[in-house]
Amino acid sequence: MKGIAIIGMGPRGLYALENLLTCLSATKQELNIVVYESSEHPGSGNVWHQQQPDSNWINITERALDGILHRKKVTFGNKVVPEFPSYQSWCDFSQKPNEPDSFPPRNKLGQYLNERFKSIKDVLSNSQHFEIIKSDVEFINYTDEKMEVRSGLGSRYFEDVLLTIGHQPTELSNQLKQWNKHAKAVSNIKVFESPYPVTQFSDLKQQTNIAVGIRGFGLAMIDIMRYLTINNYGNFKVVEPSTFETIYYKTKPQNLKIIPFSLDGLPLAPKPLNEVIDHWYKPTQEELHYFKSEVEAIAQTNKAVASINFLTQPIAKIAARVFIDLKDSAVPNSVSKKELEIIIKKWLIDSDYESSFFKDETLSTYQLIKAYIDMALGKEPISLDYCVWQVWRHCQPTLYKSFSHAKLDDELIEAVIALDERSKRFSYGPPIESMQQMLALVDAEIISLDFVEDPQIDLIENGWSLKNKTNNTIQVSVMLNSVLDAPKLLEVKSKIIKDLLQNDIIQPIHSKLGIKTLEDGYVKTADAVANVPLAVLGRLAKGSVIGVDAILECFGPRIETWAKKYVEKITG
Repeated sequence: MKGIAIIGMGPRGLYALENLLTCLSATKQELNIVVYESSEHPGSGNVWHQQQPDSNWINITERALDGILHRKKVTFGNKVVPEFPSYQSWCDFSQKPNEPDSFPPRNKLGQYLNERFKSIKDVLSNSQHFEIIKSDVEFINYTDEKMEVRSGLGSRYFEDVLLTIGHQPTELSNQLKQWNKHAKAVSNIKVFESPYPVTQFSDLKQQTNIAVGIRGFGLAMIDIMRYLTINNYGNFKVVEPSTFETIYYKTKPQNLKIIPFSLDGLPLAPKPLNEVIDHWYKPTQEELHYFKSEVEAIAQTNKAVASINFLTQPIAKIAARVFIDLKDSAVPNSVSKKELEIIIKKWLIDSDYESSFFKDETLSTYQLIKAYIDMALGKEPISLDYCVWQVWRHCQPTLYKSFSHAKLDDELIEAVIALDERSKRFSYGPPIESMQQMLALVDAEIISLDFVEDPQIDLIENGWSLKNKTNNTIQVSVMLNSVLDAPKLLEVKSKIIKDLLQNDIIQPIHSKLGIKTLEDGYVKTADAVANVPLAVLGRLAKGSVIGVDAILECFGPRIETWAKKYVEKITG
């Protein structure tokens, strides 16, 4: 009997398993399914696991999680796997359009995902055709027309393997290597290479008279910020529910200092307050259809393309219409729609392009955060950049679907992904409350934003000295890295990936990107090895697909396509 190994049982692995069972139920094909997952929380994976603290918030609105649909009842062999509710039905989600969007802790979604997996496991645990191996996979190879999967419990052989593992460690930057060397040579200073799990910082949050530097100014930094400051010395209190204006109150003195910094020092912009304001930026169905057609007409053909105008042109057209329709809610303007389109296209190509319609990013970081909050609340005229990136967010699902497996030059694919990454300061922005908390910590003199833009960092006897552009300095004894590694295949250092590369089973789509895969998820191997039955879904395939960091993409059409094509292959 044929067998498949599914390696990794996070959200993507879960949805892949569900779709595999659904497709098999329509056939009489028998199949042995073996799941490799070493964690205590299958279904949720490390990002969404239930044991993480409540201070780790999801950054997508609960309203938008309507994309996690219910699972229908399926039959596998002589077992009946019951249906399972959608996320919103499971948590009895209800919200009026003018009510603030909710952003629950990540462990809430993790509970849902874990329960959804358990509903399968509880039925299939006694099936002779389903097995869970609780062990890390150490090695994968293709030999004698079989896939060898070696774990701590020995080797097994399969006709097919699906790899759905998530974030993998990459080689440390020279800066982090230098910091580690310094920390080993000096007592009483520390370096943390990764932001997660945040519980690794439990000793820090209760210390007094400590200064902590945080490398990175994104979502992970906010998780760390919140974890460190909800402690025995103080907590947050929302003083104005309509705006989430927040204070940080101290119950006793701690003298904790948090010093975030990044290369550009630019802060995240929060998402709109509620559904009503969010719909200001929502393209019409006709516009989304136009956007899809324009992208696919280029991305899915073999035409010679010299630029990303095929993407910037439809975005500019839609965003210009939205900006004009904002009327008095936008910054004052008297230009035509066509002139706006030109401005937007130039700015998307060149981030340094200047216009009075864009928010002045030379403002102090505090004032810039406050301006973004007020725009998200609909209380300050919307700048063109905030508008464009919110429109982009609404177009992202269409972009991710239409551009994945693009038949374009690798450099052009990398340029599109780079532009999407540039959007994420806004399109993947946090809740308003998170940014109000940051301002509250500045007001409480816990966070300093004085060194946020690319400070000079020197090694000193007691740790590190940071110097800003006005020559002010501050010393820290702890450095936390909150910058998550990009999935650059050639820099991934996990043994399983290095071995696959060395054996020519996988290859990168681009030196800065992930594994080259086909539309059915199977790897496009080097010429030396052909037709390897290994499929890769998720983060490691970035470049072949885009949108790999979005939770809703874990429940998207790419997983459905893999299951359909795989079952067609084994039954054909």
